[in-house]
Amino acid sequence: MTAGARAPFGARLAAAMDDHGPLCVGIDPHAALLAAWGLADDAAGVREFGLRVVEALAGRVAALKPQAAFFERHGSRGVAALEDVLAAARAAGVLTIVDAKRGDIGSTMAGYADAFLADGSPLAGDAVTLSPYLGFGSLAPAAELAAAGGRGIFVLCLTSNPEGREVQHAVGPDGVSVAAGIAAQAATLNAGAEPLGSVGLVVGATVGDAVRATGTDLEAVGGPLLAPGVGAQGAGERELAAVFGAARRQVLASSSRGVLAAGPDAGGLRAAAAGAAAEARAALR
Repeated sequence: MTAGARAPFGARLAAAMDDHGPLCVGIDPHAALLAAWGLADDAAGVREFGLRVVEALAGRVAALKPQAAFFERHGSRGVAALEDVLAAARAAGVLTIVDAKRGDIGSTMAGYADAFLADGSPLAGDAVTLSPYLGFGSLAPAAELAAAGGRGIFVLCLTSNPEGREVQHAVGPDGVSVAAGIAAQAATLNAGAEPLGSVGLVVGATVGDAVRATGTDLEAVGGPLLAPGVGAQGAGERELAAVFGAARRQVLASSSRGVLAAGPDAGGLRAAAAGAAAEARAALR
């Protein structure tokens, strides 16, 4: 599909969530999972792992989220494996979010945008995760390219790692927290988009009262909220309700270990994903 014919990412994601439930499954081929699946910890192993997940879950979940780091650690062959996994997902018609967490300034940010968002790039997904901590405005090359091509971005906002508080909870001279400022700028980019904008945020499902404590208005963002931490990391219905409140309908729950541990058999993966999707749908009503 050409960029001119491609619907905005937010609209495509909303439709996929309606069809398959609000679940994104990570493709995280770390060493322990590779061993559990009987695969070698090398480029061939991560490629086989990723292709099996795509084959088993395409058409059954809203999106897949390959973690770039687990492929990149195997060098150029690992990156080629990621390209193959993304190509398989495109061919299968499943949305992909490349979890790369890139962030830089100027021409370097434009280079990252070309790699992960440009039509014709073998590393391009339907969306990419980005870090805004060189200033939200530094992400403009990626935001503009994503919008032009019907793709999306997910910007780190409130992450579950304890160290994240040092930056994300910090309050500026205007009395606004860093997290709240990021959410407000995402909302500006999403203004007028229906049913979801294409600029999403990453908000950990296990951040507790961080949304309230930082004064972050997630509902006003108007875009998808990618929520890692569902399932194996402990977030369930109570945690999702506490973190997201009135913004629950925007949440795309992300589960990796909770689903991938059921592999490598395709039937086991499908059953685990179906269960996780049903739980997410019930929790986010």
